[in-house]
Amino acid sequence: MNSILNWLDHRTGYRSILRGMLYESVPGGARWRYVWGSTLTFVFFVQFVTGIVLWMHYSPSTQTAWESVYFIQNEMFGGWLLRGIHHYAADIMVILLVLHLMQVVIDGAYKAPREVNLWLGLVLMGLTLAFALTGYLLPWDQKGFWATRVATSLVTMVPYIGPELQRLVIGGADYGHFTLTRFFALHAGILPALTALLIVGHIYLFRRHGITAKRPLRKGTESFWPDQLLKDMVACLAVLAAIGVLVFRHSLFGGNGPLGAELMAPADPSEPFSAARPEWYFLFLFQLLKYFPGETEVWGAIYLPCGAFLVLLLMPLFGKWRVGHYFNVVLVCGLLLGAVVLSGLAIVEDRSDPNFVQAQHRAEKRAERVKALASSPKGIPPAGAISLLRNDPYIQGPQLYAENCAKCHHYGGHDGMGNKPEDPPSAPDLKGFASREWIRGLMDPEKVDSPHYYGNTAFKDGDMVEFVKEDVASYSESEKKTLDQMILALSAEADLPYQSQVDKRDSRQIRRGSFMLKARSDCTDCHEFHNQDDTATGPDLTGYGSREWLISIISDPEQPHHYGDDNDGMPAFGREKILTEREIGLIADWLRRDWYRPDPEQAEKTTGSSQTNTPTSEARLSQ
Repeated sequence: MNSILNWLDHRTGYRSILRGMLYESVPGGARWRYVWGSTLTFVFFVQFVTGIVLWMHYSPSTQTAWESVYFIQNEMFGGWLLRGIHHYAADIMVILLVLHLMQVVIDGAYKAPREVNLWLGLVLMGLTLAFALTGYLLPWDQKGFWATRVATSLVTMVPYIGPELQRLVIGGADYGHFTLTRFFALHAGILPALTALLIVGHIYLFRRHGITAKRPLRKGTESFWPDQLLKDMVACLAVLAAIGVLVFRHSLFGGNGPLGAELMAPADPSEPFSAARPEWYFLFLFQLLKYFPGETEVWGAIYLPCGAFLVLLLMPLFGKWRVGHYFNVVLVCGLLLGAVVLSGLAIVEDRSDPNFVQAQHRAEKRAERVKALASSPKGIPPAGAISLLRNDPYIQGPQLYAENCAKCHHYGGHDGMGNKPEDPPSAPDLKGFASREWIRGLMDPEKVDSPHYYGNTAFKDGDMVEFVKEDVASYSESEKKTLDQMILALSAEADLPYQSQVDKRDSRQIRRGSFMLKARSDCTDCHEFHNQDDTATGPDLTGYGSREWLISIISDPEQPHHYGDDNDGMPAFGREKILTEREIGLIADWLRRDWYRPDPEQAEKTTGSSQTNTPTSEARLSQ
């Protein structure tokens, strides 16, 4: 073995190189304040290794990026851990950069002849932030897409070349596939190469000029080995432990959220995302822009940040004088304090903004839902994961309902999205429509003319309300029992998924009620029910509340077997092309609560694979 090492040393001279590194003199002896450069190099190595593995499983296109990250997070063995380490190591790297910069400035390690090393360090800091910005987009989820869109729109403010520069950055006139591929090329290729090159130069200059010891010296000169190396290794282990705490924080501290990095719903350019915010290290700039409205925004976006960076570059010039050194220390501390204060203000304002909180809750709901759909037996279709949300009644139904139906029909007192409409309802509340409970309320003399049903409609004084308030109110106990069987039969026509078990249980009563519906003249005088009757004046109750029935009445309520000429202002959403056939179907499915639900075992499996502590989709959807 010794002969092999001797041969290798003869060819490479590694022993002299290693001896020079280990026995480098440390003026004043080993100190904890010197560990920041080593920890930064260690974190960059961690990022490099984890990034290579992630690269092997990542597919950079708008139709496969989110899907490949979902695979890494939920299907690949240890993928959630790998991605979590990569994500949070980036956060830690920003913190270490700030600490390293403060140590360099406080110790005066930027003064001649170390100016170039300071400039290389500042460029490395800029490259680190570029890593963060480009990496934010790569999962191609809503949060990253819209935050990147906002950040890159600031490029247009660059004097003279802004619009052309933005086109170059995003790869065209709009954000899409070329934006993603350019950011990936930067993140995985160009930026790592530049960073590695500058780190080598940074370390070379550091070795050339040696450590700038903090005065006064505590003791005489010592070598790097073993005390300083031990401190560096302990610091690197502490950094690794901090990354681990961030990765496992929801499990360690009992919070809700995934182990590892979060993954929001796939990016959808057609779906605005008002909860989009930059990562925490860019929040100060986001808040700063609020104080520069209109045409003055260029000051907050371009001039002030560039001015601050220029002043940092000029610190060696100021540091030639004692007062200038104190100015540099105060400057760096002031910039850091300003960034912290602005970031804190941004967080406080967001938490007190109900619109932001609601948008964030909606985004989390969409993210949870798309993961449940992606883990279903059908999986992710060739059209990509975004199609799962676009064709999902649970997500699209309430949005379409709020936009097109809630002006007249409330849904449990709100618009379907949780917002209370400004105007009172002018048509029945449709939450639970065609269910047993809903029909029982309709047949209740105390409720039928309330705002929940016909109280604010043209039918308030019609035959139906009169029948319920006069005839049904005087029913005997046996007639009420028969009425309840008829209600069960009418509700069973809808074939509601969430009511299927009780419908099967009560099949005998349903058959009895169906017979009575056909036989009783007080029903068939106005409504058809599995029989042809051209004299019927009310809607046909055959298939009442079923998907086909709902689609038909939403498409055109003026059809003869619905309301005909007695329609009370309901638009013909299909005939008038207000909604497409797909959109009408989504509303119908949502009203019927007919959407995919993972069974408890599958939900638990999905929860385990993604390592989350959040409630399962089944629990959320049953609310």
